[in-house]
Amino acid sequence: MTIKTLEDLFIHDLSDIYSAEKQITRALPKMARAATDEKLIAAFQQHLEETQGQIERIDQLVESTEGVKIKRMKCHALEGLAEEAQEIIDSVEAGSVRDAGLIGAAQKVEHYEIATYGTLQALATKLGYKEAARLLAETLQEEKATDEKLTIIAEQQ
Repeated sequence: MTIKTLEDLFIHDLSDIYSAEKQITRALPKMARAATDEKLIAAFQQHLEETQGQIERIDQLVESTEGVKIKRMKCHALEGLAEEAQEIIDSVEAGSVRDAGLIGAAQKVEHYEIATYGTLQALATKLGYKEAARLLAETLQEEKATDEKLTIIAEQQ
């Protein structure tokens, strides 16, 4: 995809995060099964539900914003982060060390999402996409809350 305008950039980044969210829905169940801490398992399960809602929110954003269509693409950054999480699952014995590694892997994903949704919200605002900006702000707050929850779980271990 050639990016020449802010709208092109918005569509590119939105398509990228859409792919990322789809990949996250496949990674989170694996991470929940690999975790041993009950709070961590519950956090992964809750975030899976939120992620499915975030995908629906992106669909809603596309429907409500004229001229915005998701492009088929793969988020390579998330693909790499998911591979790192899988490496932890494969190479670290179940228990508190693996849980700590999974928390770190999940927070890397959250930070990627926070950066992307923050950028998308700013672009939507600049482009005058008020409803899109509102929907993106809602998702951004959910991602920040998940990151905070993971920090609390990590500190309690």
